Amino acid sequence: MSAAAPKGWRVELIEGEIHLVPPANGNHEEVVSEISGQVRDHRKDLGRYTGIGLTLTGDAPVGRVEPDLVLAPKGSFDDDVRWHDPAPVLLVGEVTSPSTAAKDRGPKARGFARAGIPCYLLIDREAEEVRVHTDPEGEKYTQIAIVPLGKTIALPDPLGFELDTAEF
Repeated sequence: MSAAAPKGWRVELIEGEIHLVPPANGNHEEVVSEISGQVRDHRKDLGRYTGIGLTLTGDAPVGRVEPDLVLAPKGSFDDDVRWHDPAPVLLVGEVTSPSTAAKDRGPKARGFARAGIPCYLLIDREAEEVRVHTDPEGEKYTQIAIVPLGKTIALPDPLGFELDTAEF
């Protein structure tokens, strides 16, 4: 399916539906870059991955997604596999855009929780807020911390640092 997508577009399978994801704009990439830089400053032991495909499993349909950012121990994806098991993932991050916001807030959040990913960071540019979802149970996260864009928000252990969103 990816071969049939327009150049620069991604194909994701979310809750059994195929979605074409357009290329990100510059502001989107600046946000991802800023998060990655802060992670590097605080946690040099973690890999900061973009473009990594994850296979999400659980009680609902399988999904295949490429989050905007994946944090996992360095070397977690050192192979030639296209779609990876999310077991080593500590955090997935998504930055919303008008075309992806609804999927990022709903189906992807459910898929990440079902897969047992411990932390889901959502930079919701449309709502002008940052959400940190933790403690996955079934298809939801039982804890959600929310702050307005521009504030700091705690990333829980094992990340264990404050993310400053002032540059977002």
